[in-house]
Amino acid sequence: MKHSKLFLLVTAALSLTAQANDIAPAPKQSQAILLQDATVHTVTNGVLKDTDVLLVDGKISAIGTDLAVPAGAQVLSLQGKQLYPGLVALANQLGLTEIEAVRSTDDTTEVTQTNPDIKAQVAYNADSEVVPTIRANGFSYTLVYPNGALLMGQSALMQLDAWNWKDATVVDSVALHIKWPRADVMPNPWRPQKPEEIRKASQKAMSELEGYFKTAKAYAQAVGDGVKLPVDSRWQAMIPVFKGELPVFVHANDERQIEQAMKFAQQYGFALTIVGGRDAWRIAPQLAAANVSVIYTSPYGIPERADEATSQSFQTPAQLAKAGVKFALSLDGYWDTRNVVFAAGQAISYGLSPEQALRSVTLDAAAIAGVADKIGSIEVGKAATLVVSDGDIFDYLGHKVRYMWIDGRAVDLNSRHKQLHDKYQQRYQAKN
Repeated sequence: MKHSKLFLLVTAALSLTAQANDIAPAPKQSQAILLQDATVHTVTNGVLKDTDVLLVDGKISAIGTDLAVPAGAQVLSLQGKQLYPGLVALANQLGLTEIEAVRSTDDTTEVTQTNPDIKAQVAYNADSEVVPTIRANGFSYTLVYPNGALLMGQSALMQLDAWNWKDATVVDSVALHIKWPRADVMPNPWRPQKPEEIRKASQKAMSELEGYFKTAKAYAQAVGDGVKLPVDSRWQAMIPVFKGELPVFVHANDERQIEQAMKFAQQYGFALTIVGGRDAWRIAPQLAAANVSVIYTSPYGIPERADEATSQSFQTPAQLAKAGVKFALSLDGYWDTRNVVFAAGQAISYGLSPEQALRSVTLDAAAIAGVADKIGSIEVGKAATLVVSDGDIFDYLGHKVRYMWIDGRAVDLNSRHKQLHDKYQQRYQAKN
């Protein structure tokens, strides 16, 4: 019996996902850990050379030189190695999709279009084979969001060493995500449309978005006034937006989209963060003045306009930093999240300082996610989530992540990438 190529693809994919990530999550920290003589990148207090860091009960207990060794502590000498906070990747679908070509492994998007009550973390696959490959480049946390149209749903901050989505969830309902209607009329080569058709579709989407917010605000006001209404889970989920408790992350790249979103946020009084932000450099002073943060997802983008510099995408992080915009570097996908560290290195070569680059994937990313008091820097009292690298973690050729702890738990850095490397290294050695 002959099988179609599609059947074979699906069978192979399901077989792969059925194997699951067989790397068991680390157990809870049971003994103190003393990291000695490291070059400590604190983020908030500069770089401390030949410094010790003590981890106790999942927290950073002490930072200094020649710290006393607690009874029963595990001691690890890190002389010559770099110690960083665990990196934070924002706004992606890591753990929500495994193989893009296989629908049964893709939980990124709900079938309906208006889903402010959807929560991304319930679809998070802690056994994803992709997650260990992301950890191997220093990432300990990720912010996953549901994709879709207009009101897409709510994101959650996840830690990347867990048995299931419940164990992985660090913060539920970080933000409500909105896909902003288009502001341009450029036709899509894969879906040809006339400019007028595009304009009408955008106007319709904008009208629908405004209608949703008016309805949700009226619902929130009625509930606040004690009016008994039939429960609508969509508008119920948006009540925290109007109370100022749930930020809104708007996915927008075009300058006009960003400006529209800023006016919309002012009208409805919610805290705004821009996800995408390709044109954010064009209105950086306005973003800074309005205290709008940016999750910049185009660090490897090509010029959008004929008169833009070919290196504009690389320069944007430095321009945002110079204007005083709080931003995080990101890649809006899933498997490519591991390359965000190298995007930071690229941004450094185009004017971003190493300190600013580090903040963009640690403390500032944590601040945008609302957890800067818990993670994102090496400070006493914060989570013992740390990464050790042989060299500069932003150096594509010079760095190698050696150790990782999440809440003091020693994380296994094995991955399918490493397994395949070791496998074919043996073949290479056998032939030579």
